[in-house]
Amino acid sequence: MAKVRTKDIMDKFHLELVGGEEGLHRPITMSDISRPGLEIAGYFDYYPAERIQLLGKTEITFLDLLDDAERKRRLESLCTDITPGIIISRELEVPPDLIDAANRYDVPVMRSPMKTTRFSSHLTNYLESKLAPTTAIHGVLVDIYGVGVLITGKSGVGKSETALELVKRGHRLVADDCVEIRQEDMDTLIGNSPDLIEHLLEIRGLGIINVMTLFGAGAVRSHKRITLCINLELWDKAKQYDRLGLDEEKMKIIDTEITKLTVPVRPGRNLAVIIEVAAMNFRLKRMGVNAAEQFTNRLSDVIEDGDHDDMD
Repeated sequence: MAKVRTKDIMDKFHLELVGGEEGLHRPITMSDISRPGLEIAGYFDYYPAERIQLLGKTEITFLDLLDDAERKRRLESLCTDITPGIIISRELEVPPDLIDAANRYDVPVMRSPMKTTRFSSHLTNYLESKLAPTTAIHGVLVDIYGVGVLITGKSGVGKSETALELVKRGHRLVADDCVEIRQEDMDTLIGNSPDLIEHLLEIRGLGIINVMTLFGAGAVRSHKRITLCINLELWDKAKQYDRLGLDEEKMKIIDTEITKLTVPVRPGRNLAVIIEVAAMNFRLKRMGVNAAEQFTNRLSDVIEDGDHDDMD
């Protein structure tokens, strides 16, 4: 099923439909936009027909220099079976030959009042967001002091209960149970909640609660960039857990790696406070303050001083 169709961008940017109405449900498969200047000049060898075609003042005024037969031929060549649409910027007058070709081949022709470069930027951003690679992960996403923290772990380990405590402490819930994630750019993961369960938390023994209704609009947000993953697991006596924080584990989601911390769960541990501090410590590390490294360096200095004293 196509993520974006031509009608979606027409509605999103309030475009005026000029011709080719039958093709409004054509799928858009890529975020790249083409400005077919070379094609209008007659060079169609590498015409990217599967892209949205954007005509500005340069292309439209050049068409006026062509004779009628040549202009008609080149505009017909722009309209193919896979072209999702042609957009004219600046509310420029649409050539009648283009409208005829669009109606003949069912290629939507639309018009925008925006300047060409500005519209191209807005449309590219919209398409990149909609066409970004996506996945879904079982977990909870919370915004803690501006850090998007993805809390994962086996069912029943206490993810939702921890999220509830974090919300009570003033942080914001993004998604519970299922986190939809899309990769924007090469290293940016944006998480959000499926529409069906947005703002909802499931607490065993209590049922489903609406966080926004209970705690207000400031307790939720619709999406958040994910930069840290905290995996909750039941305490295993046989396992060695990192006690200094020098070893940084990574987790790969789609093509992006993020920092992953494993927090053991046992009675008496306040997970919400631990995760809150983990988020603050993560922010400090990004600002260049690493407590574990500072401790290790101090320890090394003490050992070296002790060695010097022994030698004396």
